[in-house]
Amino acid sequence: MVPELRPETLGDHIDRLYRAAWALTGSREDAEDLVQETYAKILSKPRWLDQDDELGYLLRTLRNVFVSSLRTKDRRPQTVGMDAEAEDRLRSDAPGTAEVVSSREVFTAISELPEEFRDVVVAVDIAGLSYAEAAELLKIKQGTVMSRLSRGRGRLADRLSA
Repeated sequence: MVPELRPETLGDHIDRLYRAAWALTGSREDAEDLVQETYAKILSKPRWLDQDDELGYLLRTLRNVFVSSLRTKDRRPQTVGMDAEAEDRLRSDAPGTAEVVSSREVFTAISELPEEFRDVVVAVDIAGLSYAEAAELLKIKQGTVMSRLSRGRGRLADRLSA
């Protein structure tokens, strides 16, 4: 008969798993996360052991979870911290309250334009498309794009100046 891994005995091995995880990750916090992920995986469904070797099974699972997390991490975009100078520049370039309120007003006004004007204003002024690209995207002539853009901008100016 194949022995079943008993959830009530898993706590007996937590110290060894934690030390192994710390050795793998090099960080106490990452080791704690790794042990937790390992237990979550093991407890998600019943497990049967080839031999009566719970610790060996747990260590193999820990290693497999670790390798899977490395592969997942490699597929995700990597983030890089900023130096202090870049953070200062970012803070100084951050929009103030007045600019944020102004942006909200502009986007609200754009959303209230009639559809034919709104689509052209969004394509050219917001998305940055050329007149030709906007015409192709909206399936209209380039002259129509210029005309609607002019009238849409005029309506926006009227609305925002009021």
